[in-house]
Amino acid sequence: MLKRIFFVLFTAAVIACHAAPKTQPVVEGVTNVKPDEQQQLVIKEVVNLIESYNYKKLEINDSISSLILDKYIKALDQGKNYFLASDIKEFEKYRFTLDDDFKNGDLSGPFFIYNVYAKRLNEYFSYSLAQIKNKYDFNQTDTYVYDREKMPWATSTTALNDTWKKRIKYELINLNLAGTAQAKNVETLTKRYQNLQSQTSKTNNQDVFQILMDAFTESIDPHTNYFNPVNAVAFNEDMSRSFEGIGARLQLENEVVKISEIIAGGPAFKDKQLSPGDRIIAVAQGDNGEFEDVVGWRLDATVSKIKGAKGTKVRLKVIPVGKEMSSKPVIISLVRDKVVLEETSAKKKVKTVTQNGKEYKMGIITLPAFYADFKAANAGDKNYKSTTRDVRKLIDSLKTFDKVDAIVMDLRGNGGGSLVEAISLTGLFIDKGPVVQVKDLRGKIEVDEDENTGVAWDGPFGVMVDRLSASASEIFAGAIQDYGRGIIMGSQTYGKGTVQSSIDLNKLVNPSMLQRVAGLITKNKTTGTAPSSTNAADINLGQINLTMAKFYRVAGSSTQHKGVTPDVVFPSLYPMDKIGEDTEPSALPWDVIPSSNFKAVANLTAVKPSLIKNSEQRIANSLDFKYLKQDIAELKKRDAEVSVTLNEAKLKAERDAQETKTLARVNELRTARGLPPIKKGEKNTKQDSFDFIEDESLHVMGDFMQQSGNYVMNLGLMPKNN
Repeated sequence: MLKRIFFVLFTAAVIACHAAPKTQPVVEGVTNVKPDEQQQLVIKEVVNLIESYNYKKLEINDSISSLILDKYIKALDQGKNYFLASDIKEFEKYRFTLDDDFKNGDLSGPFFIYNVYAKRLNEYFSYSLAQIKNKYDFNQTDTYVYDREKMPWATSTTALNDTWKKRIKYELINLNLAGTAQAKNVETLTKRYQNLQSQTSKTNNQDVFQILMDAFTESIDPHTNYFNPVNAVAFNEDMSRSFEGIGARLQLENEVVKISEIIAGGPAFKDKQLSPGDRIIAVAQGDNGEFEDVVGWRLDATVSKIKGAKGTKVRLKVIPVGKEMSSKPVIISLVRDKVVLEETSAKKKVKTVTQNGKEYKMGIITLPAFYADFKAANAGDKNYKSTTRDVRKLIDSLKTFDKVDAIVMDLRGNGGGSLVEAISLTGLFIDKGPVVQVKDLRGKIEVDEDENTGVAWDGPFGVMVDRLSASASEIFAGAIQDYGRGIIMGSQTYGKGTVQSSIDLNKLVNPSMLQRVAGLITKNKTTGTAPSSTNAADINLGQINLTMAKFYRVAGSSTQHKGVTPDVVFPSLYPMDKIGEDTEPSALPWDVIPSSNFKAVANLTAVKPSLIKNSEQRIANSLDFKYLKQDIAELKKRDAEVSVTLNEAKLKAERDAQETKTLARVNELRTARGLPPIKKGEKNTKQDSFDFIEDESLHVMGDFMQQSGNYVMNLGLMPKNN
């Protein structure tokens, strides 16, 4: 029904008469990037969607227009290093017109602003290149202000030139301190700026449109997002933890695409002809396609040529790692296949913790996201990739082979993902019942339940969270906490309690309208993305993730804004005042609704005080947590700093002092763990990457198992042999 409503809305919107877009002002001295017809269509439809279906029920008006302009300018030049005060004054004419312009499909203003930015960028890159070979006095007492965000806009090119000259000096000092010769440093920095200039020149209208749409949607709420076609593909691949291609990660280095990693299990891994460090200089399709030289191309353009449908062939001209670029290339043929990203999937490990003389085997399941390959599932693939399926297998292994006493789910850094997976994963630890409540923009509340009887694990359970745990992670952790099913440990979570629906804009627009847009693009051949000929099949409008509802815990509290507060709280690795939903000006507020009809499996209130007390005592005596608290204090101090000295000797002394302090800290920690000290210049060993947050969480679980004892066992949650 909703899709039918969308279809009528979009068809009517396309046909409706609007004022023609204004003529875009020309910026002299730079190739002007212009929007195309499909972007003009997208902006109109996104406005319609937001006004009709966003949870906030707001109108795109002058107030929103003003927010968009500020966010857009900030996205382009947050550090105030490019625009002049005169530029900003000129942009003021768009402050209260963007709302009307967007409704008319008029993008001339924002694209004009970008072209001014591109001109300034090119000017300062050219200026910097000219400054690199200058002779600098590194013994002066001058400073470089690297954070100009709170300063006024520069009133003249001369003022900004001075900033850029000091930036070059600072970068040269950094290279000097690395121990390389000054002549080499000049060469390195020259190549760096030439590469920056080259990549900037490749910016197209899709890039500009994405920056603008980010500013637009962030003005509405933090999680309504538009993805251009390339970013939409990346988003959906991340959700499914798979893609179709050759199974290699690529990066751009000095205008050449280089293989940075071969993904295990993919075609390149099985073929064994490609290696990390190999450089791809040309790509051809199938057995007979002509090679296209990709040197100097944008990375995404090269990637789109290499990726492709499962079962198709791609040929690559490759300069093997270690050989000169002038060497004869090797031609490698690969058949594309589905590549599963196992390294970003759920994983397990087992650790033993001694608590008051008793050993416990703890199974730790690390979950980076709530993922699901919906495309494979809808196609009937019985082995489709999903969080719940993967975790169930890991639990079976932990129970059957590892015979663990407890399981801890590590959701640190897990930003969420599939709501369906959050619900089904919760069902592995509770019997059937409510998991989350969802209130839509009409105020209707729906209770989503786990409908599967039984559990995969009925033993002691804990969940680790941090400030980056969000959305689906908060649904899972909140349900476990409300049911009394386990102990939540860590720091307050992100607070992302809104629901987004992913909408493929192509599916909501009348095909005849797409054909019409294709004809206009072919006719105009707009700078940026248009091929010589375009048809409806070539039109890709992208995807919008639209906030249409809010999450609530089964007990009625929203996860929005406040997140989930752990039962046992640790100091946060991340600054709470910089990261989190409560730091977002456009975030929806926290509120509550009535509790759902759920039945808790246990009341753990009585055991929590002793868990907290014991943890606080361990943390107070922990060197790791002591240093973490020091780091938090130093981070706040550094956050207030906006400049750095350009006196090389002084800067070296500061860094030497910091290195000495860091080495002393590392050796103090190594001594505490029974490890020999390391000397200056020696690399840290694997033992230095000790996860003290995880270690404390396991000790909390040990306390939980000992102190809850028969209380939990009588509820049938703990195996009798514990």
